[in-house]
Amino acid sequence: YNRVWIPHNEEVWQSAEITKNYKAGDRFLHVQLEDGTELNYPVDPAALPPLRNPDILVGENDLTALSYLHEPAVLHN
Repeated sequence: YNRVWIPHNEEVWQSAEITKNYKAGDRFLHVQLEDGTELNYPVDPAALPPLRNPDILVGENDLTALSYLHEPAVLHN
Protein backbone atom coordinates (compact mmCIF):
# COMPACT_ATOMS: atom_id res chain seq x y z
CA TYR A 1 0.00 0.00 0.00
CA ASN A 2 1.04 3.57 -0.66
CA ARG A 3 1.23 6.45 1.73
CA VAL A 4 -0.36 9.83 1.10
CA TRP A 5 -0.51 13.27 2.65
CA ILE A 6 -3.91 14.45 3.87
CA PRO A 7 -4.70 17.98 5.09
CA HIS A 8 -4.71 18.52 8.87
CA ASN A 9 -6.08 21.54 10.76
CA GLU A 10 -3.10 21.93 13.11
CA GLU A 11 -0.17 20.16 11.43
CA VAL A 12 -1.04 21.35 7.89
CA TRP A 13 -0.27 17.88 6.41
CA GLN A 14 -0.54 14.43 8.00
CA SER A 15 0.89 11.17 6.68
CA ALA A 16 -1.48 8.24 6.16
CA GLU A 17 -1.18 4.76 4.68
CA ILE A 18 -3.82 3.55 2.25
CA THR A 19 -5.35 0.35 3.68
CA LYS A 20 -7.79 -0.58 0.91
CA ASN A 21 -7.44 -0.34 -2.85
CA TYR A 22 -8.98 2.79 -4.31
CA LYS A 23 -11.23 2.33 -7.33
CA ALA A 24 -12.32 5.09 -9.67
CA GLY A 25 -15.59 6.49 -8.41
CA ASP A 26 -14.99 5.64 -4.73
CA ARG A 27 -16.05 8.50 -2.47
CA PHE A 28 -13.72 7.59 0.39
CA LEU A 29 -10.09 6.64 0.72
CA HIS A 30 -9.53 4.09 3.50
CA VAL A 31 -6.38 5.14 5.38
CA GLN A 32 -4.56 4.57 8.64
CA LEU A 33 -2.81 7.50 10.31
CA GLU A 34 0.65 7.13 11.85
CA ASP A 35 -0.91 6.93 15.34
CA GLY A 36 -2.94 3.87 14.24
CA THR A 37 -6.26 5.67 13.80
CA GLU A 38 -8.28 4.32 10.85
CA LEU A 39 -10.09 6.91 8.79
CA ASN A 40 -12.43 7.01 5.80
CA TYR A 41 -11.12 10.16 4.16
CA PRO A 42 -13.58 11.75 1.69
CA VAL A 43 -11.99 12.36 -1.70
CA ASP A 44 -12.78 14.12 -4.92
CA PRO A 45 -11.73 11.79 -7.77
CA ALA A 46 -10.39 14.82 -9.63
CA ALA A 47 -8.10 15.79 -6.72
CA LEU A 48 -6.69 12.78 -4.89
CA PRO A 49 -4.28 13.46 -1.99
CA PRO A 50 -0.58 13.79 -2.89
CA LEU A 51 1.57 10.66 -2.61
CA ARG A 52 4.32 10.49 0.01
CA ASN A 53 7.94 9.90 -0.99
CA PRO A 54 9.67 6.71 0.19
CA ASP A 55 11.49 7.03 3.54
CA ILE A 56 14.86 6.61 1.79
CA LEU A 57 14.38 10.07 0.22
CA VAL A 58 13.60 11.90 3.48
CA GLY A 59 16.27 14.49 4.21
CA GLU A 60 17.45 14.68 0.60
CA ASN A 61 19.53 17.81 0.01
CA ASP A 62 18.50 18.10 -3.63
CA LEU A 63 14.71 18.45 -3.90
CA THR A 64 14.82 17.42 -7.57
CA ALA A 65 15.76 13.92 -6.36
CA LEU A 66 12.33 13.46 -4.77
CA SER A 67 9.93 11.14 -6.57
CA TYR A 68 6.99 13.42 -5.79
CA LEU A 69 7.59 17.16 -5.59
CA HIS A 70 4.68 19.05 -4.03
CA GLU A 71 4.02 21.21 -0.96
CA PRO A 72 3.80 18.44 1.67
CA ALA A 73 6.91 16.67 0.32
CA VAL A 74 8.96 19.87 0.43
CA LEU A 75 7.75 20.78 3.93
CA HIS A 76 8.42 17.27 5.26
CA ASN A 77 11.85 17.07 3.66
